[in-house]
Amino acid sequence: MKKAFLTGITGQDGSYLAELLLAKGYEVHGLIRRASTFNTARIEHLYRDPHESDIRLFLHYGDLNDASMLARLLTRIAPDEIYHLGAQSHVRVSFDVPLYTADVTGLGTVRLLEAIREAQVPCRFYQASSSEMFGGAPPPQNEKTPFYPRSPYAISKVAAYWFAVNYREAYGLHISNGMLFNHESPRRGEGFVTRKITRGLARILAGKDSHIYLGNLDAKRDWGYAPDFVEAMWLIVQQPKPDDYVVATGETHSVREFLTMATGLIGLDMDKVIKIDPRYFRPTEVDALLGDATKAQQILGWQPRVRFPDLVKMMLAADMRHEGLKPTFDVPADPLAWRVSQTP
Repeated sequence: MKKAFLTGITGQDGSYLAELLLAKGYEVHGLIRRASTFNTARIEHLYRDPHESDIRLFLHYGDLNDASMLARLLTRIAPDEIYHLGAQSHVRVSFDVPLYTADVTGLGTVRLLEAIREAQVPCRFYQASSSEMFGGAPPPQNEKTPFYPRSPYAISKVAAYWFAVNYREAYGLHISNGMLFNHESPRRGEGFVTRKITRGLARILAGKDSHIYLGNLDAKRDWGYAPDFVEAMWLIVQQPKPDDYVVATGETHSVREFLTMATGLIGLDMDKVIKIDPRYFRPTEVDALLGDATKAQQILGWQPRVRFPDLVKMMLAADMRHEGLKPTFDVPADPLAWRVSQTP
């Protein structure tokens, strides 16, 4: 039985990746931080009865700022694959906490790579890189596009990317970067713009709120479905040779388009429910991201299965159900066979 170790297991991507790996028969170990409140809601449906013999999900307390703990943990687990998803991943927040972002997102990666090297763990390593690394570079962006990061988060991810490449070349480790463009789902964090929109609209329909406060509506992003993208992560790690890949849908849509589609589905007037708040603008904006995933398609055989209109419907429907409302539009079925349950 293969063992996988995940940082960021309680996040959107980590929870979907844990599902995928468990469905493939892996033993899954996740790193979680000790907090005053439980933060495992996205993975609670994956737990087994502790009296059952088939327990394959294990959580370990720790932090990416504790290098010695990481080395001890990896020595004890001896994973075959490591998926490094943990980070301070909110771009706008990274301007408020740049040092923390650099420490966790950038140096946290170095600590994990050093733990692998020092503990001599013979594993394959996936580094979660980001489309934000391209930032101001003109679209479309692919593996040969020069990086032009426009936020402390993006700068930290660029540093982590090059550390991953350096450790691969210096020590012969099986390390790959997945440069994933925006990917969303009903499990997306509530502070991210797509989920902020769908959750906010559901709360307006439920009579709990009257407005949604947003920033730049003209920013364009390449939005895909998170479970599609975690399949790409797994495929990248399975390749005989480590390499770096852009993962994207090849379509770009603005925040305004997302809003227009979502409000149109439920008959709300966008201009009446949206208010612009300057606090949500970034000091340095990224105008447009559009990924060219030709390499991933040709080498990995990967293709996105959920497109933008269905993604909007799936997210809005999930938040409406959460508010006790029945969606009034057709909701597409989840096309991924490995999904073991619906969103908690």
